[in-house]
Amino acid sequence: MSIRTNQKGKLYLLPAPLGEGGEKVLPDYAVQQARKLTFFVAERSKTARQLLKNLNHPTPQNELTVAELNDQTPREEWKNYLAPAENGHDIGLLSEAGCPAVADPGADLVQLAHEKGIEVMPMVGPSSILLALMA
Repeated sequence: MSIRTNQKGKLYLLPAPLGEGGEKVLPDYAVQQARKLTFFVAERSKTARQLLKNLNHPTPQNELTVAELNDQTPREEWKNYLAPAENGHDIGLLSEAGCPAVADPGADLVQLAHEKGIEVMPMVGPSSILLALMA
């Protein structure tokens, strides 16, 4: 678990593979970063947890926090998703489409993170150009 004292955590934009077995194409450093996190925001908790399981996340599933951010999530709840970062914990943002913050509600969460002074860290994955644009 990554925690910082007296400073904000970071929001990591984690590439998510498309399809079964896709986690094998993720860069090792992105996988290693995902394994360090215990707070996540994802479109669907179930698929995010399956990905984390496939990545051999060392933390038991019941100890991971996965908040759902999708079209039905009330906007007033979004700021709560960044509360761990404001308390020094790093957070991972995962997307169903493989690319967080592009054509999903994650883009608004990234904007909110910037507004709150939370550093946004895009992790290179299958499409590094899109990941760089997201940040």
